[in-house]
Amino acid sequence: MRTIIKGTEPPYLTVWKRKNPHKKYADLDGTEEGKSIRATIRGHVLKEQFYLCAYCCQRIQDIDACHNEHIEAQSQNPTRTLDFSNIVASCNTPHQCGDAHKSKYLPLTPLMTECETELRFKISGRVEGLSDRATVTIQVLNLGDREKNNRALIEKRKQLSNVLLLTNGINPDEGLEDEDLLKMLIDELSQPQLEQMEPFTPVVINILQNWLQS
Repeated sequence: MRTIIKGTEPPYLTVWKRKNPHKKYADLDGTEEGKSIRATIRGHVLKEQFYLCAYCCQRIQDIDACHNEHIEAQSQNPTRTLDFSNIVASCNTPHQCGDAHKSKYLPLTPLMTECETELRFKISGRVEGLSDRATVTIQVLNLGDREKNNRALIEKRKQLSNVLLLTNGINPDEGLEDEDLLKMLIDELSQPQLEQMEPFTPVVINILQNWLQS
């Protein structure tokens, strides 16, 4: 995960909420206007996330490859279903991320800065929770703490993270001990290019930060 900084909600959504003060997100179903508002929300949150899934950080190509995901599930808090600060973009991978979350409680979220320090990603592609709430979040979202839980994501994360490291001149098997170079690379990777980040960039940043602290 990477901490998501939420911005101002889309004006189109604001206007609709003012006209329909007692309606909920589910009321957007069934109309062209509602469909348009959903798409507008997805477009805004994708830009906030630099076109990465809020949970697993794989690339989301466009608004048709994701869904509006409620951090606090709609059934948990019906009053927040149209709260833009509660909505992120999740990939559509079955049994993972938003599809796995459903209505379960999520104790650690990408809206918390701690999500970058309580999750530890490894060169193997696995992720480890460094707190109880991080461990629960990994299990709820099926983010790949063990191969038997989500082998596909672990392998994809490993391969694409290795590509990103190699592209920046680092052999994943050897690492990098130069502290200044590590800091420089972390700074470079943290800057989106053309409002987008490469797949799993936050994962690689997490790995580099762990190397820096070791």
